Amino acid sequence: MARRCEICGKGQIRGTTIHRRGQAKKKGGIGQHVTANTPRVFLPNLQMVHAVIDGTRRRIKVCANCIKSGRVLKAA
Repeated sequence: MARRCEICGKGQIRGTTIHRRGQAKKKGGIGQHVTANTPRVFLPNLQMVHAVIDGTRRRIKVCANCIKSGRVLKAA
C-alpha cells in the first residue's frame, strides 16, 4: 500500500497547476491570462510510525491527520 494511509485510506489526488501571465486588474493591469494547465499530484502527509495493532507492534504508514486526532495508538 504505497502512498496511502492504512487507517483512513487517504491517498494521492490529481489536480492541475494553472500558469498565468499578466498583471491583475486590482493591481492596475488588464487582467491575468491563463497560458498553460499542467497536471500535478497532491500527496498526503504520510509518516511511518510504530503502532500497536491487534496487540502486536507494527510499522505502518499513517497520515498526519490520523496521528493528531488519536486514531492510531503509537507504540512506546
